[in-house]
Amino acid sequence: MSILEIEQIATRNDNYVYLIRDISSNRVAAVDPSDADPVIGALNNLDWVLTDIINTHHHNDHTGGNLELKDIYNCSITGPKADHDRIAGIDSDVGDGDRYFLGGSEAMVFDTPGHTRGHIAFWFPESGALFCGDTLFALGCGRTFEGTPQQMWESLKKLRNLPDETKVFCAHEYTQANAKFAVSVDPKNEKLLKRAENINKLRAENKRTVPSLLGDEKETNPFLRCDTESIAKAVALDANDPVTVFAEVRLRKDNF
Repeated sequence: MSILEIEQIATRNDNYVYLIRDISSNRVAAVDPSDADPVIGALNNLDWVLTDIINTHHHNDHTGGNLELKDIYNCSITGPKADHDRIAGIDSDVGDGDRYFLGGSEAMVFDTPGHTRGHIAFWFPESGALFCGDTLFALGCGRTFEGTPQQMWESLKKLRNLPDETKVFCAHEYTQANAKFAVSVDPKNEKLLKRAENINKLRAENKRTVPSLLGDEKETNPFLRCDTESIAKAVALDANDPVTVFAEVRLRKDNF
């Protein structure tokens, strides 16, 4: 087994693209490349050569650079099996339970529908790295554009089951806005309040809040806690029905 070297690229208004290099083989993948130019610039600065692209879902702010990068580097594109026809330039597809290899680095693939019908996530256990696209955010989760609350809740539970030390490499810098909402539904959570204060300090200094630790998400992200009494009570519902709780919390965030 091998480990990854990970470089984070800020693109557009709030997107993150990740360049991941398998140290043993020197294979390099771009995770959800929204645009080609920032990726090319980072590759040149690092003296890396792109061999692969990984897409978590079909949205343009995750696939917009696919074709240009493929044309330049002749790289291979892997995306979700359930959404094969909507991934630009796709060469191979993967789904729930599959293994994805970047050289010597192995990822477990999870189907995580909800945001889109064909969303997937990649977990590299040896590197402790989760690339989850728009399913799970720091203190938030994606909108359910194409899926149902049931699907999204089940997807989030899959990711919640991963080890606490997992680093969550989500695709957007939404954390400060997510923190404001989280505090509104969980105002007595001392760990959340401290985390929100720290996030405000980081953003005031224009510093990134991603990646986050999954253990922190489990304790402070309301969307991962819809089966707890505190979140259920905050929305006047029963924790024994977490899907209904999730749907209400998601609706409140959409309108926040």
